[in-house]
Amino acid sequence: MILVTGASGNVGSALLARLAADGVPARAAYRDPRRTARVIESGGHAVTLDLAVPDSIAPALDGIDTVFLVGATGPAQTTHELNMVEAARAVGTRVVKLSVWRADEGLSPIARLHRPVERALVASGLPWTILRPNFYLQNFLRQPSIREAGEFSLPLIDAPISFVDVGDIARVAARVLTTEGHDGRVHGLTGPEALTYADVAQEFSRILGRPVRYVALPDDEARAAMLRRGVPQFHADALIGVARAYRNGGADTVTSTVPDLTGRAALGFAAFVRRNREAFG
Repeated sequence: MILVTGASGNVGSALLARLAADGVPARAAYRDPRRTARVIESGGHAVTLDLAVPDSIAPALDGIDTVFLVGATGPAQTTHELNMVEAARAVGTRVVKLSVWRADEGLSPIARLHRPVERALVASGLPWTILRPNFYLQNFLRQPSIREAGEFSLPLIDAPISFVDVGDIARVAARVLTTEGHDGRVHGLTGPEALTYADVAQEFSRILGRPVRYVALPDDEARAAMLRRGVPQFHADALIGVARAYRNGGADTVTSTVPDLTGRAALGFAAFVRRNREAFG
């Protein structure tokens, strides 16, 4: 049985859907007991688990062979994920960790949340695999101004980025969780191309049939805009840190991991926009 933490998140929910489609039994872990109850009532496997509460982890690991580990991004994420690593080590459970692009280099605040957990896994003696995806394509779905005003505003990044689809991350994760040969490996996950935000605006314009432009915000303006939208201070600062890390390059590498492991090409940006045309207007 596979335990999927972060079951209500983008990747966790997509992974659970992929495993279900493949007929693979999985136990979804939620912090909210009401969500756990709803899944169980519908005939699924679920457990209430709070990574901040170590005593809640051991019962959730009962009967589990492999854990898909992803904690909520925040100041305590490292501690929470280390709680799971320690609990898994106590019972010898394999761990597949969702990390971030180039986490080993600690270039951004978010990378620095993940790196201690990666190190702990390597030192744990457990079977482990680390997945390091690049920027998510789905982040563009959080830009309602594309539909409303024909523009998207983000912190300035001039360099290309090899955006990756959450569905492709889930397909790779499902493959790694259910097949052998991945222990001790780190997989970098990208889409099939690297685009600048200016390229992205051109693609939006071409596919949607109307002008869409990229508004590159200075860091202070970008932070203020995020705070006005209700983004917590920690998350706003972390996203600015990511932009600074990759402003002039470093996120443009294209890997073949998605097709190599899944046998299907990674979703490109144009196909992503067409798939979500209704959301973009």
